[in-house]
Amino acid sequence: MTYEQFCDIYLPLTDGFYRVAYYILESEQDARDAVQDLFIKLWNSRDTLDSVHNPMGYGIRLLKNLCIDRIRKESRLARADLSEEIPADDTADGPQAAKEQAERVMRAVRKLPERQRAVLEMKLLRGMSNEQISEETGMSNLAVRVMISRARTKIKEAL
Repeated sequence: MTYEQFCDIYLPLTDGFYRVAYYILESEQDARDAVQDLFIKLWNSRDTLDSVHNPMGYGIRLLKNLCIDRIRKESRLARADLSEEIPADDTADGPQAAKEQAERVMRAVRKLPERQRAVLEMKLLRGMSNEQISEETGMSNLAVRVMISRARTKIKEAL
């Protein structure tokens, strides 16, 4: 595929790709990064793109996989952060302040409604995707996303 063909076929799809990434990642910056990663991946495989019959569908499939990889990586990092010991601080109140912050987070999580807490634990602690949570709980994918978003908002407000 030539540069001109690539620009004519794939660049007009950028807004659609961004909307899909934003829907999945719920973050403007992460969505932009995911779309950029998608275009890098597409450009690097441009020699095989001539056989693609549905560029939008192909791009969305790649983008979804990139977003899922990004979520999994973020989930692994969050679990690693939770399992690591809190580093010592040079100031006398550093460890105490970190401990108090962790206690505030745990109190906020305990105050969440049972279903929100369960869905948040599935997402963050068990590393489940929204689709897996939806299957396990019987809720729609949209309901899972809303519940996670509301739980995060409540925790942020409590802090």
